[in-house]
Amino acid sequence: MYSPAELFDLSQTEHAALFEGVTHSWEVLRKLADYCRANAKPVQLHRSSGNVHIGPNVQIGEGTVLEGGVTIIGPAIIGKNCVLRHNAYIRENAVIGDHCTVGNSCEVKNSLLFNGAQVPHFNYVGDCILGHKAHLGAGAALSNLKLDESNIWVEGPDGVPLDTGLRKFGALLGDHVDVGCNAVLNPGSVIGRHSLIYPNLSWRGYLPANMIAKHKAKPDVVVLRPRGT
Repeated sequence: MYSPAELFDLSQTEHAALFEGVTHSWEVLRKLADYCRANAKPVQLHRSSGNVHIGPNVQIGEGTVLEGGVTIIGPAIIGKNCVLRHNAYIRENAVIGDHCTVGNSCEVKNSLLFNGAQVPHFNYVGDCILGHKAHLGAGAALSNLKLDESNIWVEGPDGVPLDTGLRKFGALLGDHVDVGCNAVLNPGSVIGRHSLIYPNLSWRGYLPANMIAKHKAKPDVVVLRPRGT
């Protein structure tokens, strides 16, 4: 259910070494800080179209464009031919692949984005892995912390709850997953390859590959009457 091979095409990241020895894909989240510190080189080959802030230990690949207002705290590794749009906020321990988009007022921290992942409009991505060409609709948020701040548990393959050992864990989105506008994925959500989350849905738990999660309830439609009649 949760192995790297079931969720991700590891040929679609330059950082496949993060998955060595990993049984459950969320284990990578514990590795990101050390990986960034060891591998982020202060080489920045991007071009900027406005004022940006780039912290120490930030590596940016050739062809990447930073629009005005972008802030990168670092350490971080950002690949080639990406677009970081106006006011994108890249916090510590972010690893972003090639041809990715991080959009206006989006925030990314302690996360891995495979090549072609898109976080384009008002999104929060904390403690997550987004597979190849995974996409978030406008306003979609990947929540990473329970209200009581306890460890995050997931459904085990035998139905027995499994403790991830993580207090902060957002979501694992397999390759080509699409999350609709304003959806919320609760902590510890895992979405299988090619699955869809409909807009405005609050999702919790595991969704297998090639599935659609959507609302059952239909909206009420009533006759409009003038006030006072």
